[in-house]
Amino acid sequence: MTNQVVIRMAKDLKSASAKNDAPIWAKLAEYALKPSIARRDINLNKIAKLTKENDTVVFPGKVLGTGNVPHKITLCSFSISNSAATKIIENGGKLISYSELIEQNPTGKGVVLLG
Repeated sequence: MTNQVVIRMAKDLKSASAKNDAPIWAKLAEYALKPSIARRDINLNKIAKLTKENDTVVFPGKVLGTGNVPHKITLCSFSISNSAATKIIENGGKLISYSELIEQNPTGKGVVLLG
């Protein structure tokens, strides 16, 4: 059974995809509806290798705190460990919700989807 919050998030993402002609939000909704066992984990050191300064990043899984991101990023993920959140904020980065992400980037341009 899928959590009602996840179902609502997927519905919002699908409607944003249709409204803004942005396939990235439909893909993210698809990832959200997968069983939690199928979701991925990523460490900060991997994010650091795949991103650059001031990137807006979305990861459909859990972000773990191994490593560090030496540059500022804006991150949206389904879940994040306390240590990862602390490290991102300490380096000047931001954590945002999916609704803030859609509001700031309605067409999905400039958003890096990891995973």
